[in-house]
Amino acid sequence: MKTITLPDEMNLEKSQQVHVVGYSSSKDVAKQQIILNQNIISFLIEGTKEVIFDNEALSITPSKFIIMRSGNCLMTEKRVSETSLYKSVLLFFSNEMLHNFIRKIESERSESIVEKSVYAFDYDDFLKRFVESLADISNLSKGIQSKLLEVKFDEIMLYLTDKYGTDFLYSLTTNSDDASQKFIRTVENSHLSKLTLKELAFLCNMSVSTFKREFEKYYSESPIKWFQNKRLEHAHYLLSQEKSPSEVYFEVGYENLSSFSQAYKIKYGVTPKHHKTI
Repeated sequence: MKTITLPDEMNLEKSQQVHVVGYSSSKDVAKQQIILNQNIISFLIEGTKEVIFDNEALSITPSKFIIMRSGNCLMTEKRVSETSLYKSVLLFFSNEMLHNFIRKIESERSESIVEKSVYAFDYDDFLKRFVESLADISNLSKGIQSKLLEVKFDEIMLYLTDKYGTDFLYSLTTNSDDASQKFIRTVENSHLSKLTLKELAFLCNMSVSTFKREFEKYYSESPIKWFQNKRLEHAHYLLSQEKSPSEVYFEVGYENLSSFSQAYKIKYGVTPKHHKTI
């Protein structure tokens, strides 16, 4: 599956700071590798969406929409049924627009921000009307579109900051260029996920070989061994919470019970069925 760069591959006017795109698809995609060169608000209309970033994974239905900062992510989009479409309205905006807005509202950055790459918010009547207005704007001439979208960007940001505060704004502006911090954050937040090495390397903006080399530098063992140990430790915890081996093996990333039991016995000396004797 080829990597998609957005909004570059949508043939939009490069000089514009804000773009709106009505998007629909008759196909499902799973963990599509996306490079976002701008920040984005994805207003989900129909279907389901899951996004995985370096330090966050979110799933939404059409009762919510998401805001994501620029960077590498894995995106899953699914239709409700084989005969339906996946639909969303996408609002792309540059870092320059974001910084200009923050200067306009003269907001002070909170000291206690928990930085995230993606946020999910609930729709309400105002926001539903806002999305409808974006769809109307996308049908206008390019010149008017550009001017109106700058106003609409301020409108949605003023509404969201009034309702949810400004922390999400400052998270979007956080410099994520520190490769070592990003690497550690991605690994630590993915140790129970079922991501492949290729997907993890992509989230870190690295080749697989570079990812493996960096991993051994930081963790002094191979990624495969480290992730397996973390998953088996989590399995041990789940078994101590009265879960059965057949409930646990898939949750910690094993395809079948026998391979899980074998790995567990190598690490702990007993099978999962007899873990309480440890």
